[in-house]
Amino acid sequence: MRIDLHTHSTRSDGTDAPAGLVAHALAAGLDVVGLTDHDVMTGWDEAFEASRRLGVAVVPGVEISCERDGRSVHLLGYLLDPANPALLAELDRARSSRATRLQRMVDLLAADGIPISQEQVAAQVPAGATPGRPHVADALVASGVVADRDEAFLRWLADDSPYYVRYYAPDPARAVALVRAAGGVPVLAHPLAARRGVAPTLALVEELAAVGLAGVEADHPDHDERARRAVREAARHTGVFVTGSSDYHGTGKPVRIGAELTHPDVLAAIESLGAGSAVVRP
Repeated sequence: MRIDLHTHSTRSDGTDAPAGLVAHALAAGLDVVGLTDHDVMTGWDEAFEASRRLGVAVVPGVEISCERDGRSVHLLGYLLDPANPALLAELDRARSSRATRLQRMVDLLAADGIPISQEQVAAQVPAGATPGRPHVADALVASGVVADRDEAFLRWLADDSPYYVRYYAPDPARAVALVRAAGGVPVLAHPLAARRGVAPTLALVEELAAVGLAGVEADHPDHDERARRAVREAARHTGVFVTGSSDYHGTGKPVRIGAELTHPDVLAAIESLGAGSAVVRP
């Protein structure tokens, strides 16, 4: 069984509609795909309908944007209740903060002569999607300023850029508690991606495991072999399970869906823990 538990659609910063994402999962030979858009769960129903039509199981989820000590931390939540009031309130607060933050970033870029406008960015955000830096990057690509998203982030949009503007994001420990309270299964996403120190990150795995973290993403395109070994050792030490996922974003990120996979036993463990929603199977 081929399982990819971390993908994004146009409801956040992916380039495939939820149904199109399921179709790509089918074409890639996947049996199960997790839909985990940033801070939003509005794509689930469309993905479920495509699941029944195309024969690919869908694991409903969300990727919550968190922050600890000025560093971005992402938490995946699987099989949670999409109507949980506390979770929805937190996601709404984060999305609102991100929207105003993008306005400030665009103003800073434009003030320095980088040709971009609020209208150009808005044109890149699909209806119902959570606006984010990738949409600013898409506007820069569309106007011919850069060749692709990677160049936009490298030149102007990274966390250490003078144009970076912080936004509200919950502490990861709070996010773990929110996912658990919503009946979901919390998994720390790509903890050793670029620019994250090994020691503080693995300490975070241990801290979060003590308050309810269920798993950690080890096999990810942004993890080299050393990082994967370190994450697996942290998982063994803390007793959490290990997932593998592509973090597919469509054409916005040069990673193919199904590039990294999760073992079926791990999916079974997620299903045994999840109480807020269920895997949709054809």
